[in-house]
Amino acid sequence: MTPHSITAAASGTWTLGDLTVNRLGFGAMRLPQTGEAFATDAVPRDREQAIGVLRRALELGVNHIDTAAFYFSPLRSANELINSALAPYPDDLVITTKVGPGRSPAGDWIPHAAPDRLRGQVEENLRQLGRDHLDVVNLRIVGEDSIAERFGALADLRTAGLIRHLGLSNVRPGHLAEAQAIAPVVCVQNRYGIGADPEQDAFLHACGDQGIAFVPFYAIAGAGGQAGLTGGESAEVRAVARARGASPAQIRLAWTLARGPHVLAIPGTGDPDHLVANVAAGALRLSPEELASLDSAHAAG
Repeated sequence: MTPHSITAAASGTWTLGDLTVNRLGFGAMRLPQTGEAFATDAVPRDREQAIGVLRRALELGVNHIDTAAFYFSPLRSANELINSALAPYPDDLVITTKVGPGRSPAGDWIPHAAPDRLRGQVEENLRQLGRDHLDVVNLRIVGEDSIAERFGALADLRTAGLIRHLGLSNVRPGHLAEAQAIAPVVCVQNRYGIGADPEQDAFLHACGDQGIAFVPFYAIAGAGGQAGLTGGESAEVRAVARARGASPAQIRLAWTLARGPHVLAIPGTGDPDHLVANVAAGALRLSPEELASLDSAHAAG
C-alpha cells in the first residue's frame, strides 16, 4: 500500500455527538499563508494551491476540518477558502470552528469576546462558510477565569439552532466541569503531543472516561507552536521514524492517535505532499516497544 492510496478511514472513527468523523482530520490554520501563522507580514498562500489541498483532503477521506474566522492572512481567509473549495458541502463533512479570540482587519489580536459578542462571531463564521448552522463550535479561552457566562451564551445559540454541538479549547479540567453543567461538551481541543505538559495526560484520559473527544493542536509542531516544528527532533522519534521508513512528523501523529480511541488529530498544511503523508500516518500502528520508547521521550519533555 502506497501513501497515496491510504485514506483517513485507516485512522478509525469517533463520534462528536451524532457526527461520525475519521480520527485523522485537517486543521486550516496554516492554509491562508506560507510560513508562521498569524504573522501580520505573512505571505498569502497561492489560492489555487490552497483550494487544491482542501479538495485533495476530501478525496483522501478527511471529513473533519478545524477552522476559525481568525485564521486569515493578507488576502486569504481559511473559512472563505473552505467555502470556495468545498461548497456545496458533502453530507458527512464536519466543520469545527472556534470563537472567543478576535483579530482586527490588519491582523492584530483584540480582546477575547464577551458573552454578548459571541453571537456576532458565530454569525461571522456562518457567513464566511456559507452555512445555516455550525457543526461544532469550540469556546477558546486564555486563563483560568470562569467560562460559565460565555459558554452559556453559546449554549443559547445551540438551543436556537445556530450550533449543533459545543466544545472547548485551551482549557483546564475545571472549565470542562463548569461547561458540562450547562450543556453537553463533545470535544476538548488542547495543546498536546510528545513532550507536552504531563497535566494534559491526565486530562486526556479524563476526557476519554467521559466519552469526550480530545483533539490536540500542535501535535507535530510541539514547542514550535504556530511557527511549526523547530529545532532538533528527539533521538527516540528519529529512531522509530528510520525503522518505519516514515517521517518524524508521521511518528508524532501515530503516537498521538495511539493515546486513546477518543483522540483525534488535525494536522494542518498547505503542501499537497505533506497532506498525503499526514493522512498516511493514520494507518501506522506502533508496536508496544516503539510506544514505550516514544513514551520515554514524552516523559522527558
